[in-house]
Amino acid sequence: MTTTPPSAEWATRRTYAIISHPDAGKTTLTENLLFAAGSIRLAGQVRARGENRRTRSDWMKIEQDRGISVSASVMTYEHRGLTFNLLDTPGHEDFSEDTYRTLTAADSAIMVLDAARGVEPRTLKLVEVCRLRDIPILTFINKLDREALAPEELLDDIQDKLALDTAPMQWPAASGQRFGGVMDLKRDAFIPFRPDAGELSSGRPVPASEMAGLLSDDVHGELVEGIDMARELCPAYNQQSYEEGHMTPVYFGSALRRFGVVELLDALAEVAPGPQVEKAVVRKAEAEIAPGDKQVSGFVFKVQANMDPNHRDRVAFVRLASGRFKRGMKLKTDKGKSLTVSSPIMFFAQDREIADEAFAGDVIGIPNHGLLRVGDSLSEAGDILFAGIPNFAPEILRRARLADPLKAKHLKKALESLAEEGVTQLFRPVIGGDFIVGAVGQLQIEVMAERVAAEYGIDVTFEAAPYETARWISGSDADIEKFADRHKSAIAEDIDGDPVFLAKSAWEVSYSEEKWPDLKFLRAKERNR
Repeated sequence: MTTTPPSAEWATRRTYAIISHPDAGKTTLTENLLFAAGSIRLAGQVRARGENRRTRSDWMKIEQDRGISVSASVMTYEHRGLTFNLLDTPGHEDFSEDTYRTLTAADSAIMVLDAARGVEPRTLKLVEVCRLRDIPILTFINKLDREALAPEELLDDIQDKLALDTAPMQWPAASGQRFGGVMDLKRDAFIPFRPDAGELSSGRPVPASEMAGLLSDDVHGELVEGIDMARELCPAYNQQSYEEGHMTPVYFGSALRRFGVVELLDALAEVAPGPQVEKAVVRKAEAEIAPGDKQVSGFVFKVQANMDPNHRDRVAFVRLASGRFKRGMKLKTDKGKSLTVSSPIMFFAQDREIADEAFAGDVIGIPNHGLLRVGDSLSEAGDILFAGIPNFAPEILRRARLADPLKAKHLKKALESLAEEGVTQLFRPVIGGDFIVGAVGQLQIEVMAERVAAEYGIDVTFEAAPYETARWISGSDADIEKFADRHKSAIAEDIDGDPVFLAKSAWEVSYSEEKWPDLKFLRAKERNR
């Protein structure tokens, strides 16, 4: 722990997420940030299938086999007197809901771009989510050791596609085989690229007057020209504009070569904001919960089962919003349920240790047996309700069919547990015995099938369902009951018991909206509202 007085501990917290398009280098950057902070002894790149070493944040077997991140994880580490909580989000677009939920717990984000591709579709969607919560974004342009777009093209791409002002804090000396390092524009010092420099390849900064001797004439000329252009045409960095989400400071490097990672970590310590005020409802009145408030409060943004297969555990990830949490405290949910938190957990991916205390900005794990769900609010008095975390209408619906009908109860438990985690959504048709599973993408279905087999020992097939999409039904009880009577074969309940319309096509949804104007057919549902 730091030596900061307990009353100000929350001010030392920096909780952030890393967002990127798949294959931009997010997982490699994650483990090298941890390596640079001294939190792990070995760092490397995402390995091909069959190699023995695996990245620390990808702990599920399917992640290790496929070299992708499909589940959010939390890693806590210390650097420069601050405590960082790194929220590693799933890299695959099929897990966008898990990423959205994770971003609700972040105070800032690092956006990783491939230097040869710039802003890609997945990045664009994630930035839009950040905007919904006014999350400030720091940009790391990765893979400068490979041939890349010109830096001015990359900055223009960010400005044009993301409507973000760019403030380059560094300027690269070429790219690919000609890559010679970066100029630190703030400190007027040059950081040479040395791919064989050992554990961390950022060379010692040298005065700008000495960089000519480290670069070829053509690279040096390009660099000087680029620096002059950046200083003349690019806006100066403004902390307020960054914190309001209008400007992004831009850094360059290579996560694979570990170049620029230390500088990025230092930048995060310098500019990333601490815990922010959270909007909530207290006793039916709008309120703001400040991190320095005395009452302990927080919200569940993720639930993960079977992180430790030997113990069949179920852990709720709770982002603390205020107060000083102590082990053994009693907390209440916004639904009035009470629990004593006797074994709170601090995370390092799948590794964990008991947390004796925690503060606003921290993420703790609370083991429980189904009491806590995604979107639940917790506080000492039980009177705080944070904004709900939505579920989105699935784009893929599958029918679950058992090989052994005698395991129906076991399948029900497995599917409910995974639905509570947010891996997929679960619908129970009013007529018929088969469960309908909803997902954003096909990979979610594959992950669920593998986890049902590996963690619960159940052989289940997910076959095509006669439905294309689902909509939550909202309206008066009488209108909902009348609609349900007319469409019994297409009515189901979700895991909360709320009515759902299983539609055979988008046209059927539009037709129902016209015929039933007093009902709403919702694409998203906030559990807490």
